[in-house]
Amino acid sequence: MVGAPPHRRNKREAASEARRQAILDAALDAFVSQGFAAARLDDIVAAAGVAKGTIYLFFRDKQDLFEQVVRGAIGPVFAEMAALAEKTDAPFDVMLAALFEKFQRDILATPKREIPRLILAEGRRFPELAAFYHREVITPGLDLLRRLARRAHQRGELASDALVRQPLLAFAPMLVSLLWTSTFDPIEKLDVPGLLATHREILSAPQARKPTS
Repeated sequence: MVGAPPHRRNKREAASEARRQAILDAALDAFVSQGFAAARLDDIVAAAGVAKGTIYLFFRDKQDLFEQVVRGAIGPVFAEMAALAEKTDAPFDVMLAALFEKFQRDILATPKREIPRLILAEGRRFPELAAFYHREVITPGLDLLRRLARRAHQRGELASDALVRQPLLAFAPMLVSLLWTSTFDPIEKLDVPGLLATHREILSAPQARKPTS
């Protein structure tokens, strides 16, 4: 049997990908507005404007859909951060500033910021979601920070290897920003750029000299 012409296959593939992306976009809205438990696949399908059975052409179930939402929304940002860190030999402070700026611009200033908040809110009820997020996002992020800290320590840019041992400390202001902006921003606006800049100053400050007798 002769296959369909390439241009027809391309059109079908493009239409299929458009339906899949519409489902992902609708799912992101549903998950962040209703939570994982309350979000209904029927509502997601309706919002995406696709037939009811279409969702199962792309996703096994709601958890698989959620995981693909995370991979599509957060995964590329962290991949770009890793690529940025690997391709430059910039000093640790400069590299950390670039990573913080990208996190603020591409996650914290967009609806994607609701995904980590959702994990924090529902991870206890749905440990499989927490395990997935830890595996796909947290672990690669900490590994990246550890590599940067080790390189900086070896080059003498960091006086201590504390960040090699505890890279989560470098990530702390990002978590604080996520928590604060979701809860306390209406009461007291957080200066996120100032917080990140101050944190960089603390991390890259030279080690204090011991007083001489």
